[in-house]
Amino acid sequence: MPVGVLCAVRGPGETAVVTALDGAAGRLTVQRRCADLAELLAAAAAGLGQLAVVSADLPHLDREAVAQLHAARVRVLALVGLPPGQAERMGALGVDAVLADDAEARLLVAAVLSLAAQRDPDLGEPHPGWVARLDGAPVPVDQAGADPGSTAGRARGRVVAVWGPTGAPGRSTVAVNLAAELAALQPEAAAASPADPRGALIIDADTYGGTVAQLLGMLDESPGLAAAARAAGQGNLGLATLAALTPVVAPGLRVLTGISRANRWPELPASALEVVWELARGLAAWTVVDCGFSLEQDEALSYDTRAPRRNAATLSALQAADLVLVVGSGDPVGVQRLVRALIDLANLAVPVTGRRLVVVNRLRASAAGRRPAEALTETLRRYAGVDAPHFVPDDRAGVDAALLAGATLREAAAGSPARRAIAALAAQLVRPGPAPDRTGTARAVRRGRGR
Repeated sequence: MPVGVLCAVRGPGETAVVTALDGAAGRLTVQRRCADLAELLAAAAAGLGQLAVVSADLPHLDREAVAQLHAARVRVLALVGLPPGQAERMGALGVDAVLADDAEARLLVAAVLSLAAQRDPDLGEPHPGWVARLDGAPVPVDQAGADPGSTAGRARGRVVAVWGPTGAPGRSTVAVNLAAELAALQPEAAAASPADPRGALIIDADTYGGTVAQLLGMLDESPGLAAAARAAGQGNLGLATLAALTPVVAPGLRVLTGISRANRWPELPASALEVVWELARGLAAWTVVDCGFSLEQDEALSYDTRAPRRNAATLSALQAADLVLVVGSGDPVGVQRLVRALIDLANLAVPVTGRRLVVVNRLRASAAGRRPAEALTETLRRYAGVDAPHFVPDDRAGVDAALLAGATLREAAAGSPARRAIAALAAQLVRPGPAPDRTGTARAVRRGRGR
């Protein structure tokens, strides 16, 4: 049976492309000649073809559109020409192959047949390692960013997703101050290799109520994650662009601000954010992502076609993370929510492979009894299988001082018990070793925090 091809080729060369494909000795057949991207996506969703041949300058062609084609099990060959750099941009969008738009008919047919031969019908993502031909020479298609060489030879930083249940358990406070402490633990720039990622980066990916900009005294209208996602979607995000979008707010600490209004969540598709997370590994030794609380994935129930994902930012960050920090509040309601949240995270449909560490925030004797650390450790061990939670004592005075100053605890309240606990957590992440002694935290709580 011939392989069905969908064509969305612009210009006078469209007829030659269709003629070449239809004349491939019955091995290929053009099922639809699409006038625009919308028609191409509709034809792919209807299952009319297995491969798509598109012009690199097709209006509105971006990473999300390519992801939709892949979700419909359609592989994509892009025809590139002038201006220079189109092949790299197509690779950044995630296409499976590129070919010069003036290539001979036999090369076009060979490239399409090669994609058809390597197509894995059981996968919804591109087959790894595919190679296309550009003017007859092998060219690997890079899908990591607009500048495939920008991360070559560089060490890879680590990604930490800070997540937790609803109820404002202090995710943002923990995330911001953890990033500041991780930045302080990194070697000086002069001692680091130029090829190594440096410092720490805090990213606000909370699409419900992001507050990282306010916590750090920044304007929440400043370009941030939405701008990075937009550039990634167009295939234009590289290390230099990401660095320009992440100002330095403290020694070694960069910040990528979040969306200023919750209704802007459609600007953060997972297909673009996966590029942001990957490039962040090349920019910073530690990337801390402040996530929203919700893990719901039932958008498809409300749509007849591919649905936008309300919680794509959180789910994408959890998938990309090397470590997931689950933050809960140290009171009866908060602990109940934390236990349920851990169950929800364990049953999540998307793969979350990062190591998990539980942080109990705002620990206080007034809400958890005379020995809150011991009581909550036993509760979490019994109901959630958590053996060594990390405790952050309640320190309203220190946190309020940092909030008023628009600074981190390290800057505004260096002696804060909460800051010391978060600094110990950062040290544990940088230099893994035996579980730290929790008695100091317990004593700090018993000395009157929340009495």
